[in-house]
Amino acid sequence: MKFDTPATQNPIDRQTVVGQPRDRVDGPLKVSGTARYAYEQHDVVPNQAYGYVLGAAIAKGRVSSIDLKSAKAAAGVLAVVTAKEAGKLGKGKRNTAKLLGGPEIDHYHQAIALVVAETFEQARAAASLIRVDYATGRGSFDLEAAKDRATKPPDEDSSPTDTSVGDFSGAFAKAPVTLDQTYTTPDQSHAMMEPHASLAAWEGEKLTVWTSNQMVDWGVTDLAQTLGIPKSNVRLVSPFIGGGFGGKLFLRADVLLAALGARAAKRPVKVALQRPLMINNTTHRPATIQRIRVGATKDGKITAIGHESWSGDLPDGGPEVAVQQTRLLYAGANRMTAMRLAVLDLPEGNAMRAPGEAPGLMALEIAMDEMAEKLGIDPIAFRALNDTQVDPEKPKRPFSMRRLDECFKVGADRFGWSRRSARPAQSRDGRWLVGIGAAAAFRNNLVMKSAAWVRLDANGIVTVETDMTDIGTGSYTIIAQTAAEMLGVGLDKVVVRLGDSTFPVSAGSGGQWGGNSSTAGVYAACIKLREAVAQKLGINSTEAEFADGEVRAGNRNMPLAQAAASGPLVGEDILEYGNLDKTHQQSTFGAHFVEVGVDVATAETRIRRMLAVCSAGRILNPKTARSQVIGAMTMGAGAALMEELAVDSRRGFFVNHDLASYEVPVHADIPHQEVIFLDETDPMSSPMKAKGVGELGICGVGSAVANAIYNATGIRVRDYPITLDKLLERMPDAA
Repeated sequence: MKFDTPATQNPIDRQTVVGQPRDRVDGPLKVSGTARYAYEQHDVVPNQAYGYVLGAAIAKGRVSSIDLKSAKAAAGVLAVVTAKEAGKLGKGKRNTAKLLGGPEIDHYHQAIALVVAETFEQARAAASLIRVDYATGRGSFDLEAAKDRATKPPDEDSSPTDTSVGDFSGAFAKAPVTLDQTYTTPDQSHAMMEPHASLAAWEGEKLTVWTSNQMVDWGVTDLAQTLGIPKSNVRLVSPFIGGGFGGKLFLRADVLLAALGARAAKRPVKVALQRPLMINNTTHRPATIQRIRVGATKDGKITAIGHESWSGDLPDGGPEVAVQQTRLLYAGANRMTAMRLAVLDLPEGNAMRAPGEAPGLMALEIAMDEMAEKLGIDPIAFRALNDTQVDPEKPKRPFSMRRLDECFKVGADRFGWSRRSARPAQSRDGRWLVGIGAAAAFRNNLVMKSAAWVRLDANGIVTVETDMTDIGTGSYTIIAQTAAEMLGVGLDKVVVRLGDSTFPVSAGSGGQWGGNSSTAGVYAACIKLREAVAQKLGINSTEAEFADGEVRAGNRNMPLAQAAASGPLVGEDILEYGNLDKTHQQSTFGAHFVEVGVDVATAETRIRRMLAVCSAGRILNPKTARSQVIGAMTMGAGAALMEELAVDSRRGFFVNHDLASYEVPVHADIPHQEVIFLDETDPMSSPMKAKGVGELGICGVGSAVANAIYNATGIRVRDYPITLDKLLERMPDAA
C-alpha cells in the first residue's frame, strides 16, 4: 500500500480500542518472569555452551603477540576464537569499527578473543589466562584538544553538514542585541538494564541467533555481510528487549562472537557483554562543543541565528548532529548551521535516544533563555514571538502540524508560570532556593516502510506477525490495538508475535519511528484481510463494518470467524511512503517545565516538579505513551545533573564503566511527573494519524533543568552535567 496523500476516514478513527489507555498485553509475561530475554533462551536449542569476551587493554595500537595455550588447556574449554581463528571477516554497513579486533586495535575494550567453555565460570577463568603483548600507538582522546583539527564530515542524503540562508555574519554584526556563547555536553552511556547478549546455533550452513536487537532486518543484513554468507542463511530472533535507547540498533560484538564461537565449538554458544564492555566496547552518545550565536531586534525578533557543533568519533564515523533542531525550530531570516568532526580513538559514538536533538536542545534552549533575559522579554513570550509555521530554511514547505505555541500556553497555565520571578534567586523555601525553568521540545517525525501479515482462524483469533521489536515501549500492545480496531474484535482475540526475521520486515524500534510506522504496516495488512473476509462472505468490502466480532453489511450480520471456517485467511501488505516529506515538514513538538530547589549552603539540586506537554499526533495508547515520556524526562534529568562518561585522556577509555560509578537517576531523584498530550491527529503522517513520542520526551529536559537552576540561583552553567562543584563557589549569600 502506498501512502502519499492524507488519510481521511478509516476504521482507526472509531477509536474504540486505538487511542484508549489499555494495559500492556505483554505485562503479565514481564511481571511473572516468563518473558524470555536473549540470555534466558535456555530451551530453544540443547547443549548450550558459554562464551566470555576478552577486550583489548589498550585504546590504540596493535597486538604484538597473544598466547592462548593456557586458556585452551583450562578445564571445560571448548574453543578460543581470535581474529586469526575467525579468518576473513567483512564489516557491516552500520559498523564503524571491526567487531573483532586484531592485530590492529581501534579502541579500548575492542573484542580480541572469545573463550567458549562448558560453563560461564570456566570461560571467564580461562579468559584470564590469555597473555597479550601490545605495541601501543599514539591516540587522540580529548575533544577540546582535537577541536582545531576537526574537519567537515561528508554530507548525508537527508542531512547536509552545513546549511546557510541569507547573510548570517552580516545580520549578526548589525543586530542591536546579540548572544555568543559556547556550551558543552559530555559523553553519555545508554546504561540499559539488559546487557548486549546473544545465543547462536548453526544447523549446517544455517545460522539462528536469539539476541537483543532493536532492528532485526538491519542485524540480519550486517551479520550476513560480516560472516560472508547469504542473508537467507541467517535468522535473527529478538522477541523481548530489556532496554536499548539506540545502543542496540546495530550489530554488536556479542552477536558476531556468539556465531563465531558456535561455529568453532560446533555447539550453540551464548555470549553476554559484561558491563564494562557494554560501555567501552559498544556505542555511546559522543560529547559536543556547541557555539550558538543569536542576533535580534530590540523588540525580540530574531534576525540572525547560528549554531556550530564539534564532536568526535573513530575514523569513518559520523558527527553528533546537534544542530539539526536549530534548522527548524525558530524563525529568523539569516541562518547558519555547521558540524565538524574530530577523529577520536574512543569507543564508537553513535545513536542514543534522540541523537542530535537531545544534546542540541541542551544548548539551544539555554541560549534562548539567555537571549530573552538580554532583551527583557519573558522566555516563553520570546519563543512565541519567533514561532513559525513553515520550515525556516525552506519557507515554501509548511509543517504538517505545529502547535509549539499551544504546548507552552497549556504548560504555563498548568505549571503556574505566572508566579515565576523574572529576577533570579528571589524565591526561598527554607534552606532551598527555588526556581522554575522551561524549554521547547522538538524531534522530527520519521516514518519507515513497514510490513506485516495478519491471520484469521476458525476460532476468530487474529494473529499478527511482523519483525517489529518491543524495547519496553509497548509495541505488542499498540499493534494488538490496531488489529483489534481494524477487525472489530477484542484485545483478547488478538495474538501478536514480534522480533523474528522470518516475519515481514517492519520499521524496527528507533528514531521514534517504530510505533507509528509498524502499526501503519499492520493497518495495511488488516485492509487486505478485511478484503479477503468480505470476499469469502460474499459482501462488498467497502460497505462492510467490522465490530463486536461480527461483519455487517446491509441486513446481514455474520460472525467474523465464519469467514475462516474452511481454513485460515491471511492478509499481508507493506506500507510505503511517497513524497510527503518533500512537500511538508513533519515534526513533533512539546514544552518542558521544571521546578528545582538548590540548597543554599551545599548547592545540592533537587527536582521538585516536572511537566511535559506534547504535540505528537494521535496518541495510540495514552498509558504506554505516558510511560515513554516520563522515562524520557527521567533520562533528561540525568543528563542535566549527573550523567557523564569520564574520559581517561591518557589511556583512552571511559573510567566509570559500570553502574556503580556511571550515575543515573534513581527514584529518590525524580518527583511527580505530569504529562499532557494535546488532542490531535496528523493525517499526513500515516493512516494511523499518529507520530512518535518516545524521544520527544527527552528533548529539552536538560535545558529546562538548567534554566530552573539559573532562576533559583542566578548562576548560569553552560557545561553539563550541572554538578554542585559548578555552583558552590558562586552561590548567593546563605543569610
